[in-house]
Amino acid sequence: MGENEQIVDQSLLAEDVSNMIEYEFFDFFLVKPLDPVKVKKEFSKPVVKGKSKDELGIEAQDFDEVETEVKEVDSDYRKGIVIKRPMFLDMMKEEEKKSNPFANIKLGDVVLYRNAAGLSFDLVKDSKLLKGFDIFGVVK
Repeated sequence: MGENEQIVDQSLLAEDVSNMIEYEFFDFFLVKPLDPVKVKKEFSKPVVKGKSKDELGIEAQDFDEVETEVKEVDSDYRKGIVIKRPMFLDMMKEEEKKSNPFANIKLGDVVLYRNAAGLSFDLVKDSKLLKGFDIFGVVK
């Protein structure tokens, strides 16, 4: 998915998917990861300037210069669609929800998290379990 593409409202689809999942989670969000986000990063590598041999005949290479190239790689961060919310969020009183930032995350919201965060959940294909603190924000 390109940077400029709009993310379609996924709430109805996420609710249908959520209803088909037979599990409820105490304090995990179940997230369906989206395609990796691509970013451009600079990489430096040494440039071989020359070769020489010392008095013992051991060959050495001189690396006096560094070459930099830009590559498009997967970001360290990922977007995913929430398909299950933790049970405790639905059991909270309205006053408690006001002070809990995760209470506003709904089914179908697209969240941002570190790619290495969470746990793979193989009982639901291509999904991850994330704690609230794994989630950095909601994509608007």
